Amino acid sequence: MNANPRIKEAAVSGLFYPNNSFELHSMFDQWFVNPVDSSAVEEPPRALILPHAGYVYSGKTAAKGYALWQGAADKIKTVVVMGPAHRVGFQGITTVDFDAVETPLGALQIDAKLRDSLLAEFPQVEISNYAQQLEHSLEVHFPFIKYLLPDVKVLPLLNGSVQPAEVAAVLRTLWQQEGVYFVISSDLSHFHFYEEAQHIDQQTAEMVNHGQWQELNGERACGYKGIQGLLELKNDNPFKIQMLELINSGDTAGDKSRVVGYGAWVISEERP
Repeated sequence: MNANPRIKEAAVSGLFYPNNSFELHSMFDQWFVNPVDSSAVEEPPRALILPHAGYVYSGKTAAKGYALWQGAADKIKTVVVMGPAHRVGFQGITTVDFDAVETPLGALQIDAKLRDSLLAEFPQVEISNYAQQLEHSLEVHFPFIKYLLPDVKVLPLLNGSVQPAEVAAVLRTLWQQEGVYFVISSDLSHFHFYEEAQHIDQQTAEMVNHGQWQELNGERACGYKGIQGLLELKNDNPFKIQMLELINSGDTAGDKSRVVGYGAWVISEERP
């Protein structure tokens, strides 16, 4: 990292997750109670589809996916975190030109080489620090990553108005890179009554489970474009999709009259 690195400040620390290292360590120590010996981890899942709400709502669900990356620091070199834009409208996919991103557990270095290769190859990928300045869909994942993989690099990619094929093209290139793993950030349905949300989210889960990416939309999953792009790779890169959990905010810290759905999936490569 540069002698005087440019670090993107955290925007939702203290809102979506604790803003000090002691509280975060305490929380993560409870969620990751059974550390995995790195020698026992043969093939960590190549990609995780995880929620991005406040930790009191969906943190434990996200942890179920991240738990499968415990002990994999020797295999995971860069984590691409892709999520949907909530605050700023734009075309394409944005990344940032910072050297690192801030977390209460310390900074995570950005994989500048990988970022610059995407900027050179794909016209749909551009720099926009502004688009990511206040965005939570990527940031909430950084503390998890720093806790489990302290020396890993990250590449934040934020989806705006973009076609599934454009997302898939970027992910397809990244998929070929050894040591590059993925977090696709998405919540599920928003603001339905509890039982209605359960019904909608179960339908969405079946679509994801069976790789039916064409049927996804923003009403089912706010990060659907990232999910679509990932699932479209299945034709060329055989992988197994496993759902770990499907809940909503009515099951955690919210009332049941206006809930948000959360799911956790892992994507594992199928080796010949």
